[in-house]
Amino acid sequence: MSYRRLRAVFIKELHHITRDARSLAMALAVPVMMLLLYGYALSLDVDRIPALIYDQDGTAASRELVRQFQGSRFFDIRGLVNGYAAIENGIDRNRILMGVVIPRDYSQNVGAGREAPVQLLLDGSDSNTASIVLGYAESVVRSYSLRLRQDMQNRRGGERGGAPVDARLRVWYNSSLESKNYVVPGLIAVILQIIAALLTSLTIAREWEMGTMEQLLSTPLRPAEMVLGKMLAYFVVGVADALMAVLVGVFVFTVPLRGSLPLLAVSICVFLVGVLFWGIFVSAVAKTQLAAYQLGVLSSFLPAFLLSGFVYSIETMPPVIQVITHIVPSRYVVTILKGIFLKGVGLGVLWGELGFLALYAAIIFVLATRKVNQKLA
Repeated sequence: MSYRRLRAVFIKELHHITRDARSLAMALAVPVMMLLLYGYALSLDVDRIPALIYDQDGTAASRELVRQFQGSRFFDIRGLVNGYAAIENGIDRNRILMGVVIPRDYSQNVGAGREAPVQLLLDGSDSNTASIVLGYAESVVRSYSLRLRQDMQNRRGGERGGAPVDARLRVWYNSSLESKNYVVPGLIAVILQIIAALLTSLTIAREWEMGTMEQLLSTPLRPAEMVLGKMLAYFVVGVADALMAVLVGVFVFTVPLRGSLPLLAVSICVFLVGVLFWGIFVSAVAKTQLAAYQLGVLSSFLPAFLLSGFVYSIETMPPVIQVITHIVPSRYVVTILKGIFLKGVGLGVLWGELGFLALYAAIIFVLATRKVNQKLA
């Protein structure tokens, strides 16, 4: 491999990038725009849940339960209603997510020490949100019921009864339970894969369509030198995108960065090399720029969003899909970024993921070189 020829390809491709100021501006601005858009729009937090309460009992005990819901930050009580019809109408019109029905004998059951059931009506159109809302509502009712039981035991026996189980929760790594701390690191990985693959997916196909490939064929340039030189030119753009994305995540979304900056930089660089090589491989496979672009989108966007664990937990996927996710590079870089940002873990924990990304980059480089060699032949 000749350093002079490699440098010549790098400079040629870099000139091509800088000449098209509009495309360069888009390549630098789109990742930041996507991060801001998805970072603010894609929120997994479930709070301020709109709800209505139907209090059939109308006693001090039932009003106290209503105040428990009103005092919770997870619920936004839109009012008290006088029947099931108002709750049903609110759910049908997407005005509320939950209705709470307190039965007529609620205070009697509470006073007698019997079970006092409370009915929760949920909009199950979104099953995940409904499950979270149900958990919040059950927690409010359970904690209030436990306090009533302790007060009743105190009045009857003179001693304050303790809870049979005293559960004390301690949340690690994301103590505030804000979804942006979980979403933004994954977004950085997914956006970088999409942008990097699309940046290089047109390079080889464009050379054939513009007729410049014949000029390259007349030179002693080798396929490996062409692939590596083109990758290095777009690698500069990818590093700039990654730097801006990390800065936006840390300073705009205030995601904590607890781990090693050098490890973060190395991991992102290794990942960029692999996905840039993949874009060149796609460009060599396709015969036209349109086909290369479509194939680049299909092979980067869908796997990065659906199979990386960015939004959907891999552990809950079918076994066959879980096996397929092992060949998706964004899965590993999502794990690395979340580990470095939130957990502050180092190479001793993340060496497997980083090793796979390095192996992936090497394999795709070989495949891209061979495919370009077949094209040139």
